[in-house]
Amino acid sequence: MGIKLEYLQDLQFKAYSDNGNGYSVLLDTSKEAGGNDEGIKPTDLILAGLAGCSSMDIVSILKKKRQNITDYRVNVTGERAETHPRVFTKISIIYEIKGKNIDEQAVKRAIELSKDKYCSVWAMLKNAALIEWSYKIENI
Repeated sequence: MGIKLEYLQDLQFKAYSDNGNGYSVLLDTSKEAGGNDEGIKPTDLILAGLAGCSSMDIVSILKKKRQNITDYRVNVTGERAETHPRVFTKISIIYEIKGKNIDEQAVKRAIELSKDKYCSVWAMLKNAALIEWSYKIENI
């Protein structure tokens, strides 16, 4: 498991998965910071990693519990320290699940299992920042 990073221009890079699948992500920063504002910021990737890692767990668990999910979204926000290295101090996650007869206890349990047992990104971040989570269920 690894990433290869290629410099493009200014503060713009392309990150490639080294497993040969050809997937890449364009990294950049704001124009004020010397970038072109054309790609995702590295700190945003941390939030995306948390959302993706936990969501893969949660959706997998909910499918095993035969929950009929028709739409699933996650909103993640992060607060950072004022001084460098400007680490995340607080992260808030809101899981939004829509489906037919979604069981609230199943959702809560799936999130807790991801948080406490399965999600490696959550495990890495929980000692660095306060992570708050909540969920919204819309039964149709």
